[in-house]
Amino acid sequence: MTNIISLPNNLQIGGTDVLLMAGPCSVESYEQTRVVAKSMHELGLHVLRGGAFKPRTSPNVFQGLGLEGLKILRQVADEFGFLVITEALGVEQLPSVVEHSDIIQIGSRNMQHFPLLWAAGEQPKPILLKRGFMSTIQEWLAAAEHIVSRGNEKIILCERGIRSFDPSTRNVLDVNAIAQIKASTPFPIVADPSHATGRVDLVPAAARASLAAGADGLLVEVHPEPSSALSDGEQSLALKSFPAFVEDMRHIATAMGREIV
Repeated sequence: MTNIISLPNNLQIGGTDVLLMAGPCSVESYEQTRVVAKSMHELGLHVLRGGAFKPRTSPNVFQGLGLEGLKILRQVADEFGFLVITEALGVEQLPSVVEHSDIIQIGSRNMQHFPLLWAAGEQPKPILLKRGFMSTIQEWLAAAEHIVSRGNEKIILCERGIRSFDPSTRNVLDVNAIAQIKASTPFPIVADPSHATGRVDLVPAAARASLAAGADGLLVEVHPEPSSALSDGEQSLALKSFPAFVEDMRHIATAMGREIV
């Protein structure tokens, strides 16, 4: 049976609710973040995601606003009564991320960054642990145990796609893994269809498949103008199409006996 993790604002993950966590890949400005949050609020959502520290493949592209980005996330979230989920890139950023967020994200590239896992396990907030894009399920679960070994059992796993030989998509969403995690572990699991596909046209289908497989939540990238995004615009839902996406997800969740929040 999946553990139910209690979150602030009377939210839970792992129960009948499906947590739809949305926001820009990278926090670019207060205005950009707030306009996305306003739309989320109107749609009845409760968790704002956004990157302040961005571990990009190339050092020559936008790396995030850092502490300024964290402050923007917190300011906007507090205005709308949201929770914040954002990534800690390393041990040195963890205290600032803990201060400004409600759920600590550990990214795919850091799944086996053991000092970061240990430090995250020694703080009390829930941790979303993304699967490494070259990692087996057993390696992923072993990484979660590193966190548990330091005292924090409030772990949310995130399937975000694994590397394949086919360049037509950024990664391959492992729907099997979602079902396997639900059947064999106590951890809630969410899916990140944005990174799993790398293509905005495939995000809705990947999200539907994830919910049908039993995912307890979705982590989705949304941007006011994806064509001008400083990171991952090609996989970000446009703000104007986001309401239709949320309505679609609500239909799938209802069919599964669950509810999008």
